[in-house]
Amino acid sequence: MLRSLYNWTMDKAAHPHAVWWLAFFCFVESSFFPIPPHPLLGLMCLAEPKKAVKFALVATLASVAGALLGYAIGWGLYDTVGVWLIGALGLTEAFPVAACHLREYDFEAILIAGATPVPFKLLTITAGFVGMNLVTFVLSSLFARALIFMTVGILFRVFGAPIKQVIDKYLGLVTTAFVVLVVGGVLVLTQLGGSEDEEGGVCSSPPAIEAS
Repeated sequence: MLRSLYNWTMDKAAHPHAVWWLAFFCFVESSFFPIPPHPLLGLMCLAEPKKAVKFALVATLASVAGALLGYAIGWGLYDTVGVWLIGALGLTEAFPVAACHLREYDFEAILIAGATPVPFKLLTITAGFVGMNLVTFVLSSLFARALIFMTVGILFRVFGAPIKQVIDKYLGLVTTAFVVLVVGGVLVLTQLGGSEDEEGGVCSSPPAIEAS
């Protein structure tokens, strides 16, 4: 079923309204859709490299808008929609861990999820559940999504179609390395300014998922 859904999503790259489909998939993927939009963005950039930055910008903004939907689900509908959705996506065991890390690192956790293969929807729903500061959430989501989507758009715009093989092979490594550097720097600064006696850095009792 996932393969059929993936093929259906990729078919939209040749649709007359492909940009709108891209926006739609980026929006829903941030909160509940299981298929990542990155391959669709790549196909569209491959077909029209001169519009690659435009496509990437659409993907970024739509993804952040979708992240707000995920946040809203976690904040106001967790006991009903949220619990079911987390379970349907197979993220039940990951949710307590995500909540733990969001409470401890918030911005850095969203950055990691948004720019790496970690399911972004897991963090958007969890952010709403733990009541993460909304401004911090939006800024970190924007930064993370722009990092990966705009990188693809700019590379296609500058180098054209031949860059596809390089992106396919190295994009994940490059973005992950960049995120590690940013997060590592922030954590170092945090540790230097914090107290070793505080327990805030320990996730001792993550929340459990219970449908009530």
